[in-house]
Order: sequence, then structure tokens, then C-alpha cells
Amino acid sequence: MADTTKAGGSVPVPEGNSLTDKERAELSSLRNEVTTLRGKGKARRHRIGWRAPVATVLIVLGCILAPLSVLGIWTANQISDTNRYVATVSPLVTDPAIQRALTDKITNRIVDAINVQALATQTAAELNQRGLPRAADLVQNFSGSIASAVQGFVHNGVSKVVTSQQMANVWTQANRAVHAQLVAALSGSGSSAITTSGDQVVLNLQPFIKVAQDNLADHGLEFLRKLPTPNATFALFPSKDLVKAQTGYRLLNDLKIVLPIVCLLLIAAGVWVARSHRRALIGAGLGFAASMLVLAAGLLIVRGAYLNAVPANTLPSDAAAAAFDILVRFIRLALRALLLVGLVVAAGAFLSGPSASAVRIRSWFVAGFSWLRRRGERSGVSTGPVGLWTYAHRRGLRIGVVALAAVIFVFWGQPTATVVIVMVVLVLVALGLIELIGRPPAPVPGAPPGPPAPPAPPSPQTEPQAS
Repeated sequence: MADTTKAGGSVPVPEGNSLTDKERAELSSLRNEVTTLRGKGKARRHRIGWRAPVATVLIVLGCILAPLSVLGIWTANQISDTNRYVATVSPLVTDPAIQRALTDKITNRIVDAINVQALATQTAAELNQRGLPRAADLVQNFSGSIASAVQGFVHNGVSKVVTSQQMANVWTQANRAVHAQLVAALSGSGSSAITTSGDQVVLNLQPFIKVAQDNLADHGLEFLRKLPTPNATFALFPSKDLVKAQTGYRLLNDLKIVLPIVCLLLIAAGVWVARSHRRALIGAGLGFAASMLVLAAGLLIVRGAYLNAVPANTLPSDAAAAAFDILVRFIRLALRALLLVGLVVAAGAFLSGPSASAVRIRSWFVAGFSWLRRRGERSGVSTGPVGLWTYAHRRGLRIGVVALAAVIFVFWGQPTATVVIVMVVLVLVALGLIELIGRPPAPVPGAPPGPPAPPAPPSPQTEPQAS
């Protein structure tokens, strides 16, 4: 036998000229087929398809929009949803560091309003007029000690009030009222507390100061009832920017809906365009999880910049750190939940694939459930017709379980990492029950065996060198 690799083929032929015309024609046909197949393989290897780069761009854009969607939803909820805003700021007044800072500020404002030095001077003058110069001198000389004692008394009283549950209730009510007025102004529906003064849009703080003043008076500081309530205002932004603020308010409300939809559509389009949907889904899940890690790193950077920018005389560092952590805690909860979602999607896509490890893992579970089912049947426990129906519709049931979990997650108000873990466990339990209940039909005696499995495609071989 001689090898015909010189002619570009790999089919052995007998030595000499003992080939018939039919054999020569068959040999020529085989050579042409081998040449054609090799040419197609080379063309396939050298051809640059459009699916991979387009799918990559779509998935990357979707992953970039993911953290922006989280920030957009959080910002819009804080501005437009009073309940969400109150839920965000309510824990501020219960944090010890913030309570200390708040106690110091309120104490200073009350002591400034009392003005012990001025009262001591006025009292000394009245004593002099009544012919009591010695008493007037004593009051004047001890005015500093009196002021210090008053400040200590006020500080202790304010500390008790600030750390009380009643103060937490007042804080919540005041923030709810302020935010409701702000939403009314931004939405254009009008506001009684937010008005225009000169070239500024201001918030009237007098009603809220009155609430705090009465609350302090109820806790022992009775003299505050005799003091007039200051008519204070807080400038929000220039009045010329009110229209811009209202436009931005409407834009944020639109973006919190549009951004997540566009993000999901881009990722779904990238997975659909890709030649290998499963690999694209794995990449999309990992990319989505990575984008949440980027958002977490960004929050750490912003936190450091914020703490460095806040002066210590304005807000102590521990109170500033506590305030930042409390305000962004919902962002952190959301990114942790979405990080887990991305990892779960990537893991699910991998385990459903044809790789050897995925097939091995699936076979372990199938074998385990089959063993449990056979043990039950030997013990007299059988799923009967329900098991046959479940086995026949197992694919649809699996898709339904996963789809139901996805719908529940989408419509969950504020999913956390714990919610994601519980949902994944429930999905795995449901899939396990489907596998356990589903009973394949018994083989019919005398029935012909099923069709053989298709042969595996031949692995590409290196082109032989000409001898």
C-alpha cells in the first residue's frame, strides 16, 4: 500500500496500477471532498464574523448602564418618593455620633438665644436701680459661671431629648413634612412652606422649630415656651433655577424607568446576537457582577472625598461618616443583591452547558434523585400519573420556575442579598422536586430500542505533511 499524500489526499491506495476505473473515480471523488472540507475549515478559521464584536459591545454597554441605573433609581426615589426619603434619613437621628453632634449644635443655638451674659447685665442694672449694688456686682462677677452652668443644664436636657424616641418621631415627622413640601414645589403642584424670597427659593423652618421647641419644653425646659419662635428660612436654590429643578425632577422620574429597561435590553440583545448564547450569558452575568463591584469601589472613593471635604467644625468626622453610610445604605444593599444575581446567572448558564464538568455535576444530581425515586418506589411510594406528567413536561416546568423567580425579583420593592439567596435556594428546591417527582415511563416489552445517539463530530486534525 502506498500513501497518496503527495496528491493532497490521505486515502491509502494499493501499489502499482491495479486500480479499476471505478476505484480511480471513487479515489478522485474522495480527494476532492477532502480538499473541499479542508478549504472550508481554513475559510472558517480565517473569517472574521460580526456577531462576536457586536454582542460584546452590546453587553459592555448594558453592564456600564447597570450601576448608572442603580444610582438613577436611588436618586429619583430620594427626590420624588417621600416614603423612600424618610426611610433613608430616619436612622440618622438614632446614630450615636450624629446624636452627639446634633446635641452640641442645638445646645449652642439655645444658649445663644438665651444670652446669659445679656440677662446678667440687665439683672445687674435692675439691682443697681433698686439700691442693691453689692448684689449687682455679684451677678455681674459670676455671669460666666452662671452661663457655664446654664449651658451644662441645657446640654444635659437636650441630650435626653435628642436620644429619646419622641425626638426620633419628631425628626421623622419634620422630614416627611419638609420632603412633601419640596416634592410639591418641584412637581409644580404648589407648596405652603416653600416659597420664593427675592432671588432664592426658600424653605420656612418656623413650623419645624416650633415643634422642636415645644418638645424640649415638654421635657423640662419650660422657659423655652416664653421665647419667641425664630422665623428662620433655609435657602434651597436660586429662583431662576426653579424651572430647571422641575425639569430635572421630571427627567429623573423618567430615567429611573428608562435606564433599567435599556440596560436589560442591551444585555439581552447582546446574548441573542452572539453565536454562542450560553457563553454570552456567562459573560453577561460576570460583567454585570463586575459592574456592581465598580459601583462599590466608586462609593468608597466618594466616601473618602466627602469626609476630607467636610470641615471638622461643621460636622465631626465620625458623624459625617455615619451620615454618609446611612444615606447610601440602600445603594449598597441593591448592588450586593445585583452582584449575586449576576453570579447566579453566570453559574446557571455554565451548569446548563455541555462542558465536561457541567455534565458531570448534572449527572450527579440526576443520579441522586433517581436513586431516591427508586428507593421510594421499592418502599411503595410512587408518584403515579403525576410523575409521568411531570417527566413529560419537565422542560416547561423548569423554565416556568426560573421565569417566576425572575418576575418576583423584578417586582420586589427593594431586594437584598438575603432575598436573592432565599430565592435561589427556593428555585433549586423546586427544580429538585421536578427531577424527583418526574418518573420516566417504563420500557414496553418487545419495543425496539430508541434511535442511537448521533456520533460526536470529528475533531479537527492537522494537515499531514507531504512525504
